[in-house]
Amino acid sequence: MTNKVVVLGSLNVDTTLHIDQMPKPGETISARSKTNSAGGKGANQAVAAARSGAITSFIGQVGDDGNGQFMIDALKNDRINTDHVAVDQAHGTGSAVILLDSQGQNSIMVYGGANQAMETGMLAKSESLIESADILISEFETPQEVTYEAFKLAKKHGVTTILNPAPASKIIDGLLEVTDLIVPNETESATLTGIEVNDTASMDANADKFAQMGIAHLIITVGDRGAYYHTPSDSGFVPAFKVQAKDTTAAGDTFIGAFSSKVNQDLSNIEEALVYAQQASSITVQRLGALPSIPTAAEIENEYKS
Repeated sequence: MTNKVVVLGSLNVDTTLHIDQMPKPGETISARSKTNSAGGKGANQAVAAARSGAITSFIGQVGDDGNGQFMIDALKNDRINTDHVAVDQAHGTGSAVILLDSQGQNSIMVYGGANQAMETGMLAKSESLIESADILISEFETPQEVTYEAFKLAKKHGVTTILNPAPASKIIDGLLEVTDLIVPNETESATLTGIEVNDTASMDANADKFAQMGIAHLIITVGDRGAYYHTPSDSGFVPAFKVQAKDTTAAGDTFIGAFSSKVNQDLSNIEEALVYAQQASSITVQRLGALPSIPTAAEIENEYKS
């Protein structure tokens, strides 16, 4: 079965500065090189889903500028439906500056722009699109109020909702009640629950806390260690595939997008989908950039064929 995935999220043009090491406070350093590419958590997740075979559509907003058209074209290049990407006359297209050191670690500064100017009213035109989906994904680079309204529409029509609470911030009332699966990394999970993530027991404690908050299905990604999952009937840990990372940008987004292309609507094959998602993100971290680093299903299959 081919999943129909809708992503409600951010569209950013990424500027990456390649540096030897992160600057100290007050320090001026030189960048070895600079690259520009399409990105944003929403765009990355949508492209990852599309390249893994999902029929993918996007709900978002760009500015009336060259960067906005650049982002729309980038989505179309991966056969993503952009009919529900609005153009905002008052705000510029979102952008991000990424500092990438020689060890492959990054620091990211994001300008929300048109992403943060999204309003709930724009969803009126998107209900039929959401109704037709199997999976709806959103994150926190667009307003939570918009995600909440979209998730309510999804639940009205029996669509599975996946929330990536990144960057972590206080979750508005009601949103978790219409979320089927939450996928934070270890830092985001600790921020939301108040429980540090450092071993299996602490992951279980995070799962218990999320259950109290109304979320029965949880995945916590822990970088190059792997991913923990918890459902009402099972829990476990899927180790990451060991590779030499060049750039961790978009690794988490690749994970979520690839996962959404394989997981069943009832989340019954969560562990199987997790393994595939780990395979996809392991390839992403070996490449530079956001969208350019995301692998296709054929690349993943070739890399990990049994």
